[in-house]
Amino acid sequence: MWDEPLLLGTRSFRSRLVLGAGRFPSTEIMGRSLEASGVELVSLGVRGLDLASAEGSLLASIDQGRFTLVATTTGSRTADEAVRTAYLAREAGLGDFVRVDVVGDERTEMPDVAAVTEATRTLARDGFVALAVMGKDPVTARRLAEAGAAAVLVLAAPPGSGLGIRNPYGIRLVLDTATVPVIVAGGIGTASDAALAMELGCHGVMVDSAIADARDPEVMAEAMRHAVEAGRAAFKAGRMARRLHRSAFGSPE
Repeated sequence: MWDEPLLLGTRSFRSRLVLGAGRFPSTEIMGRSLEASGVELVSLGVRGLDLASAEGSLLASIDQGRFTLVATTTGSRTADEAVRTAYLAREAGLGDFVRVDVVGDERTEMPDVAAVTEATRTLARDGFVALAVMGKDPVTARRLAEAGAAAVLVLAAPPGSGLGIRNPYGIRLVLDTATVPVIVAGGIGTASDAALAMELGCHGVMVDSAIADARDPEVMAEAMRHAVEAGRAAFKAGRMARRLHRSAFGSPE
């Protein structure tokens, strides 16, 4: 099936799945999962990563000629801290893509949207491709786009919870308001969650724990790949109308 690419900033991508690389039990399992997932974008937490180390590091295990890295500021407590983290990542050669995240609540890891918006405005002004984390608030989606976000990353549920999409209507409100791509990036637990996100009309899905914490990460990575593709195809095909039952006077199928 032909499909237009996912456009983020001035870059286009065939795969609409983004894989987080920081939680795998080994670099070997991570490598096999990246291969099985078919991704082009790989997110990587910068805080706690030794950017100065060479061979043997997590960063050295990712082929930057093949994959585009998305540095994440997850763990930052302020907008200034998130901005400094993004600059550090770019200076270390990770590129201009950044997941802008500022922790607003330690227990749930839900974002401080005011700080995310402030950091996004600064980073977008300085040439970063800012992918801004948010909840399911259409007003925030509009403000992040105005601040220069290349995409908004909607948390379907608290990160790492695996609860799936609990409120599809909230995501639909964001989709109806946002003027930039909408990517579900938190709460995904299994492949059906990713398929539902795409069926709703989301432009992509970012997954980390659901693959890294699976019993077989490589198989789950492949399942996520197919789920995103199937969900996207179903969205483009158009769902049949819901009704109480088949009309007795309708045309036969």
